[in-house]
Parts: sequence; structure tokens; C-alpha cells
Amino acid sequence: GPRLSAEVTIPGRYLVLVPFSDKISVSQKIKDAKERDRLVRLINSIKPRKFGVIIRTVAQNKKVAELDQDLRDLEQKWAKMYGEMKSASPRKKLLGEMNRATTVLRDELNKEFSSIHVDDESLFTDLKDYVKTIAPEKEDIVKFYNGKVSLFENRGIHKQIKATFGRKVNLKSGAYLIIDHTEAMHVIDVNSGNRKATNTDQELNALDTNLEAAEEIARLLRLRDMGGIIAIDFIDMYDRANNKKLVENFKQFMKEDKAKHNIQAPSRFGVVELTRQRVRPETDIKTGEKCPTCNGTGEIQASILFAEEIESNLDYLMSKNKPGTISLCVHPYLEAFFKKGVLSKQVRWFFKYKKWVPVRGLSSYKLLEYSFRNQKNKKIKV
Repeated sequence: GPRLSAEVTIPGRYLVLVPFSDKISVSQKIKDAKERDRLVRLINSIKPRKFGVIIRTVAQNKKVAELDQDLRDLEQKWAKMYGEMKSASPRKKLLGEMNRATTVLRDELNKEFSSIHVDDESLFTDLKDYVKTIAPEKEDIVKFYNGKVSLFENRGIHKQIKATFGRKVNLKSGAYLIIDHTEAMHVIDVNSGNRKATNTDQELNALDTNLEAAEEIARLLRLRDMGGIIAIDFIDMYDRANNKKLVENFKQFMKEDKAKHNIQAPSRFGVVELTRQRVRPETDIKTGEKCPTCNGTGEIQASILFAEEIESNLDYLMSKNKPGTISLCVHPYLEAFFKKGVLSKQVRWFFKYKKWVPVRGLSSYKLLEYSFRNQKNKKIKV
């Protein structure tokens, strides 16, 4: 949070300028001794007198021109602030922290960014000017969005948030994670679900699922900012080499995490434990919805995720090439959802599987009850 200090620091993209100091500091996350020496020598040769500099982690392996430009921009900020200070009266703000969006761009913008969409005109202007300053060649990727639906709705962000912050997180292969938070720690369970087996060897299938889960877990830890002790129950593997490969890959996936963390080798029960520094309060987004049947006295799984679960199971059944017709029985509300529009979900299934999937609405079904049936109207186990 905010704190009072007489030590002014002006953060930039790669460097932090510290007036009234003459010290050069390097981020502890830059471990390579040669790179640390190179950066110190470089900054020592270009920094102005009576100024200190803190070299940020992102400065690693950057060219002289990039670091020099960042330093000049920071000098200009200081000169402007110092000039205004002479005629300033109390309560006037001379220099403030950048807004959240600009700060994110300052820390995260790289050559992989292809477009930045903004739905606020004033913020759009600020971001465009800022990108023009730090990366002129990328100025055109900042685009103003003025669609009829909200930007988050248009880009499917709400759906991604619900899919990412729920207790159950589905993976692309069909596997899934169950994430529980107790008073003492976070617990993550990895399940293969209806994942398609790509190898005849069960051990290799387990390794593939665990590697996919490890990459997603590393991403979720950053998104949710889960801190403290985290225990991950991966799918059991009996080959030591595979367990070693899993931990090595997990450490590689965690390299992007700016928070301090420590990963332990799997225990005798196959549980991987790690500790992670909490940078800010944990992000907790409620992904349940009020149940229309009980008028909000209980909670159900987010309906948008429930529809995805049905489609995932249908995809699994179709991949097994079940003979004959497969029909879907659901509550009438969901029947309307799957049949809505000219290019309805049902029509899209036909184009995808080259087979028509009848959808029947049964009033006897509960809102979140469904089943797949064969030609003889018998339930198909998924």
C-alpha cells in the first residue's frame, strides 16, 4: 500500500531512476553473474551523475539502445517534475503513478502482442500515447472498441473467468483440476477425466496429463495469486525418470511467476508441494449462480460451464464412434439453448460430427440433469 518516503523513485520499463543517490542495484532474480556485470558496467557508463539506478528483471539481455532510451525518458520525467517543483504550491501533485492499464503495458508489453482493445476513449488515448513512447512500431495495435455488447462479453472474457476461477477447471484434453482452499493450504487434485489416450502405455498417458496440468496450474497460481502452502496430487507415476521430468517441467512453467516460490520433489505418496509468496490478496471470484428452482437458497455450477460439460461429453462419445444415433435429453430450458438460432449448437454439431444429434426436452428432468441415449432409448454411460 501507500507509504511516506523521502526517497523518490521513478520506475520505467527496464530501470528505476533514484535521484539523490549514486548506487546501482540489480534485481536479485537475474542470477547470471556475467549478465549482472554487463548490466552494471553498461548503466555505469550511461547514467547521469548524482543519480542512482535499479536494474529491473526485464532488463536482462536487453540491448544498450533500449536501456539508454528508457533512462533518457526517466531523466525527462525527473527534469519536468523538478522544474514544476520550483513554482508549485502545497497540495499540487507533481508526479503520480501511472494507471493500472499503463502499468500492465509497461511491465508486460513484448513482441508477441498483436492487438490491444480498449473501450474507454480517454484510456485509449493514454495507452496509444504511451505505446508510441516505448514502442513506436506497435502504436497501431492499440484499437478502440465501440461495439454494442461489452468488450468482455465480445471477447469471451466473462466465460474464461468463470472457467478459470471455479472449483473445477477443465483442460483441453478432457482432463480436469479440482481446487480446494482450506485454512492451512491450497489443495489441487489432477484427474484424467475422459481424456483420450494417446499412448498404449498408461505411464506415458499419466505423464502427458500431468505435464498439461502442471502448465495450467502454473498459470492459475499467477491469475488467482494463490499463496502459502500448495499441495498438488498429480496422477500416480511409478517411473522415477517421469517424476523427475514432471518436476523439471513444472519449474520451467513457474519461471514466468514473479512471486518467490519453492517447489519440492514428489513425496512418497506422489504429492508435489510448493510454497509461493502472496503478492496481493488472493483473487476470489464466485463462479456459482443462484438456482432458479430454490430462488437462491443454494448454488449450482455456472450454467455456461454446464453446457460446456455436455458438449465435452458429446465430443468424447462421438470420438468413440458409437454406432447408431445418439440423442441428448435435457431440461426444456437447455433444449431451447441448444436449438436457439439458425446456426444453433445442434446445427454446429451436425457440421462437426457429420451426424444429427436429436435434443429432447424432458420436463421431468431437473435443471442440471441430462443423459445421452442410444437408438433403443437406453442411457449411455459417459
